Amino acid sequence: MRVRVSRIAIGVLTVAVLAAGLALGIAAGNLAQSNPGTAAAGATPTPTPPADASPSDAPLPTATPATSAEPTPEPTATPVPTPTPSPTPVLVADPLTGVPVKPAIAARHVVAVMIDDQFAARPQSGLSQASIVWQAPAEGGIPRYVALFSEGNPPSVGPVRSSRLYFIAWASEWNAVYVHAGGSPQALALLHSTKGKGSVVWDADAFRYEGSLLYRITSRAAPHNLYTDAKNLHKLVTRVGAEPMASPAPVWRFAPDAPLDQRPVGGKLVVPYPYNRIVYAYDQASNTYRRSVSVEGKQYDAGENPEVRIAPKNVVIMYVPFLPIGDKKHRLDGEVVGKGTAWISTNGRTIKGTWQKKSFSAPTKFFDASGNPVTLTIGQTFVQVVPRGTAITITKGTPPSPASPAPSASTTP
Repeated sequence: MRVRVSRIAIGVLTVAVLAAGLALGIAAGNLAQSNPGTAAAGATPTPTPPADASPSDAPLPTATPATSAEPTPEPTATPVPTPTPSPTPVLVADPLTGVPVKPAIAARHVVAVMIDDQFAARPQSGLSQASIVWQAPAEGGIPRYVALFSEGNPPSVGPVRSSRLYFIAWASEWNAVYVHAGGSPQALALLHSTKGKGSVVWDADAFRYEGSLLYRITSRAAPHNLYTDAKNLHKLVTRVGAEPMASPAPVWRFAPDAPLDQRPVGGKLVVPYPYNRIVYAYDQASNTYRRSVSVEGKQYDAGENPEVRIAPKNVVIMYVPFLPIGDKKHRLDGEVVGKGTAWISTNGRTIKGTWQKKSFSAPTKFFDASGNPVTLTIGQTFVQVVPRGTAITITKGTPPSPASPAPSASTTP
């Protein structure tokens, strides 16, 4: 009986186990259908791509920090090298005019040229570029010039004429190269001696250099047609053996132009010669003395194109004793060594003073009434040498008007 019951129990238990297994199989099948990613029990799993994790379940990817972009450098201008400033040119006073020039210009050997003043010789060439011009009687009362050139470069100079002894005395003050066409017996005697070979002046007789460094023009008749120019004058300096001057310095005192409001208006100087009447009209604006001559009136430099008015900054009138030497040509001899009366005009004003020259080659100097050296204006000087007793005329200009008062500030609001 017990055995039977046990068999029945075992059978029931077996049925229960099978039923449970069946139930588990069904449940596993349903689970497999609802979750394809889970392999059936006992089956070899087939790899499947993993399902996307839900936002709440899957860990967020760690953000890779963005690499900060390096700023693009701004283009910079290529620095331009600062040019080395050119040195300020060194200037010195020209010894004859006081004009600031380069040292090489100031060291030029002075050239003195005898220039004709007969009617047939006018208008002359080169006078506007001369540094100093001396005019004095030659023979029979006819005046003549000696023009001294330093910084000027005249395109034409002439007509070149003959020498006189006292003109050499003025040229010798600068040991000048002395250009002339023949001369008086007294002048030639000096020029043909050792004195004409550099101890007093450097003789440059046109009769020796005509055809090369001096030439004849066809528009005028002889003897008023002998000319030269700056280029040939410089060659003459070398040809005669003269050298640049060493450390030249002005003999006269120079100062800049007076201010415009301190210059007078108008004014005139009249210097008569038997065959020429020189008139200087003072011009306030340019601070010059505009020159006129007999017959032609206003004097121009014919060597310049266009023509340039002759108008020096300074005018000096010297009284000198002149005596005839007794020859057939009525030549004169001037006593230019010594002292005498002078009238000095500059900046529109004229004062009475004296001139003095201690020896033949010593410089001619000018003094005021108190014996002090006069101060000239920087620029060209004309020296009018006249015989004692010559009646010159000096007309003063109108004094400058007082400066107008500056307008006062208005008190009206």
